[in-house]
Amino acid sequence: MCAREDAATGFGAVRSAIEGVFAARPDARGRLAGIGICAPGPLDPRTGLVLNPPNVPCWRNFPLAAEVQRVFSVGAKIDNDANAAALAEAIWGSGVGFGNVFYAALGTGIGTGIIFNQRIYHGRTGSAAEGGHVSIDYNGPRCGCGKRGCIEALCSGPAIALRASARLAEPGAESRMRDLAGGDLKRLTAENVAEAFHAGDAIAREVLETTADLLTVWLGNMIDLLEPDVVIFGGGVAHLMSEFFTRMRSELPTWCINARCTEIPVVLAKYGSDAGIAGAAALCKP
Repeated sequence: MCAREDAATGFGAVRSAIEGVFAARPDARGRLAGIGICAPGPLDPRTGLVLNPPNVPCWRNFPLAAEVQRVFSVGAKIDNDANAAALAEAIWGSGVGFGNVFYAALGTGIGTGIIFNQRIYHGRTGSAAEGGHVSIDYNGPRCGCGKRGCIEALCSGPAIALRASARLAEPGAESRMRDLAGGDLKRLTAENVAEAFHAGDAIAREVLETTADLLTVWLGNMIDLLEPDVVIFGGGVAHLMSEFFTRMRSELPTWCINARCTEIPVVLAKYGSDAGIAGAAALCKP
């Protein structure tokens, strides 16, 4: 995986992706006003510097914007992938009509974005809105960022698979998930859990209910801190967890001091797997 090799290899993957777009649309190069790139944070969107993302260890203080501009001779705007996706949802997607948007991407990790009146909230240095690394259990599992009990370590796709594997390791636990993993619990994925759940598997449902409950504890904190007008869930795991939105809404008052927390819509993102494309376009919008 290039993300775990060196910085040049990582940039080579970015360069190839951009060149692939030009190859498919050769007419676009002459009309290009800028290049938008979504990258994992933490990063500095003002300077285009990728700082120290846990899931992309090849880049440490890497000047991604400057390198893109050097190679392609056009301005580049870079932001956290969740920030960019949140902006796209606010401008064109499920956040249209709402002033303040809280977006969470559930996938291999958990990324979040905060939008105030169609503007990304970056914080002092550009590293704000790392909501996936908010801990709800200081005795919890170690996260890739080094902290314990981050919501990413508890509710991302890999975390769901680990929870299911641990449950299946208990004596007498019978589940279709075991067969879907080929009998090897180390190969179990969140997709296997989803397939078993949709087939009526009781243990898969139990695992996902626990995941939804943990997300609710975390979401209660986010609402008490921000009180957004809307909460939008995107990412590869969001559609699966949307089946538990009703459960999450009903439990929110237990984990939220805000007496009107249930008035805040909790919805699916519009862009789904196209979030990165829409987000990159949003970064270049005047």
